[in-house]
Amino acid sequence: MPGTPETNPAGGHVSDAPSTRRLLSTEKVYDGRIWDVVSDTFQLQDSGHALTRDYIDHPGAVAVLPMNQDGEILLLKQYRHPVGMDLWEIPAGLLDVEGEDFVTGAARELAEEADLAAGTWNVLVDFFNSPGSSSEAIRIYLARDLTEIPHHERHDRTDEEAEIEFHWISLDDALAGVLAGRLHNPSAVVGILAAAAARADGYAGLRPADAPWPEHPSQR
Repeated sequence: MPGTPETNPAGGHVSDAPSTRRLLSTEKVYDGRIWDVVSDTFQLQDSGHALTRDYIDHPGAVAVLPMNQDGEILLLKQYRHPVGMDLWEIPAGLLDVEGEDFVTGAARELAEEADLAAGTWNVLVDFFNSPGSSSEAIRIYLARDLTEIPHHERHDRTDEEAEIEFHWISLDDALAGVLAGRLHNPSAVVGILAAAAARADGYAGLRPADAPWPEHPSQR
């Protein structure tokens, strides 16, 4: 029937996949303090015309949705200058320590931003933050069996992080906040929606913490 989408040959499963295109040239056009901007010229097809796209060359990031024994999650309020707002977020940070394991990086961010350690880790969800303009890949972990880090071992937070405020909230209230448009941080929004979906089977369907992450820039 005209206009009817083709049946997915993979048995109904939809999955993003690598797509190799002919790269003609690449150039760094901005050398930033945290990330760079590069300009790539490539062809979609061997006989096609050249296209040029500028994008942020990003090291990737991890985020953590901390969940206590009552099923509440921890949100952090932090000022974000580009949007001029105080946003409720989850602990997150760049994967900018060379050779650091992904889970180790997530545990470091949980300790530095929330003064917490976790005994149980699972991959909650992976996503690209803005694939039309950045190579940033983000992995969000669900962290449970939480314990507080002793005061003398806690990270000394500075700059915007010095203003961080903590708030424990039920997953249902957080979900309502997302759907009502009260929460806007992408990692928090994606993590809350994923956790609400994963709750249906008691989080049993989540991937282990060391699940492969081939979409991360360092793995490609």
